[in-house]
Amino acid sequence: MTERKRGNVPSQKNIQLLEKLKGNLGKAKSVVLADYKGLNVSQMTELRRKIKEAGGEFKVIKNTLLKLGFKNSSYNLQLTTYNLLTGPTAILFSYNDKVAPIKALYEFFEKNSLPKIKIGFLEKELLEEKKVIELAKLPSIDQLQTKLVGILNSPIYGLVYVLKGNLQKIATLLHCYIAKKEQQ
Repeated sequence: MTERKRGNVPSQKNIQLLEKLKGNLGKAKSVVLADYKGLNVSQMTELRRKIKEAGGEFKVIKNTLLKLGFKNSSYNLQLTTYNLLTGPTAILFSYNDKVAPIKALYEFFEKNSLPKIKIGFLEKELLEEKKVIELAKLPSIDQLQTKLVGILNSPIYGLVYVLKGNLQKIATLLHCYIAKKEQQ
């Protein structure tokens, strides 16, 4: 009877973590991988809180598990992606809003210069770091909706202003006409 080395047999904990990772990847609308090296505990706690408030989740996961999780998922991976899975890696999952948690991550990055974004996925399509940052800089859905309402309302306000001006002119003419009739 030969003995297996412990390193070749995945632990029950790792199996559970892998299953949870697969589940998270399946329900996430967007995902970002980041290098969290240099963040202290209070910064990491603050970052997790901000991302959670934005509807996401930020977790530290071993690169080996990430590789296995992505390998068995529907994400569009390329060979270069695996090269980025080195060093300390954390993963951001966006569940409800595709962009809000990414914005929270980027705002934290601008303030602290950490964590460094490696790559991202939007609707399971690979995004390079530059594209993830561009996505984070876009206006929010609420801002875009407000802008759209303003654009849609501007012709109505213009029409009301023009009509109001015409009504004032008619009222002035009527007033002059009445005044003239009274003088006669």
